[in-house]
Amino acid sequence: MASMYSAKVMDHFANPRNVGELPDANGVGEVGNPKCGDIMRMYLKIENGVIEDIKFLTFGCGAAIATSSMATVLIKGKTIEEALKLTNKAVVEALDGLPPVKVHCSVLAEQAVKAALSDYYRRLGVDPEPIVGKLEEDCDHCDNGSCGI
Repeated sequence: MASMYSAKVMDHFANPRNVGELPDANGVGEVGNPKCGDIMRMYLKIENGVIEDIKFLTFGCGAAIATSSMATVLIKGKTIEEALKLTNKAVVEALDGLPPVKVHCSVLAEQAVKAALSDYYRRLGVDPEPIVGKLEEDCDHCDNGSCGI
């Protein structure tokens, strides 16, 4: 089973970075898909347009945990503008790939970041959609209602 995952995926699954909650977060986003059971919550602490801290809580398979972890690593310390450029493809590449059936996990990780950024803008009284875009979740890779590991 582990052979279908890269060493980086296994490392981020076994030793996830930035796990937990941020009590003083000023942006929180949650996404999930009932078809596959993966639920991701991202917490952002943004100061002067920079993501000073980020944490996540994920309920899901190993790939969901690994993609959440990698997404936090990729944008921590970055500007909002840089974080908005995060794509699921960048998460997959940073993890040295994912099996096709698990690519949806990287989509959820990207969407969790965008959901947290949308929340940040809402708290500022700004409509996030023109900045962040419309949030969409895609779990078409899930078969029979279970993504399993």
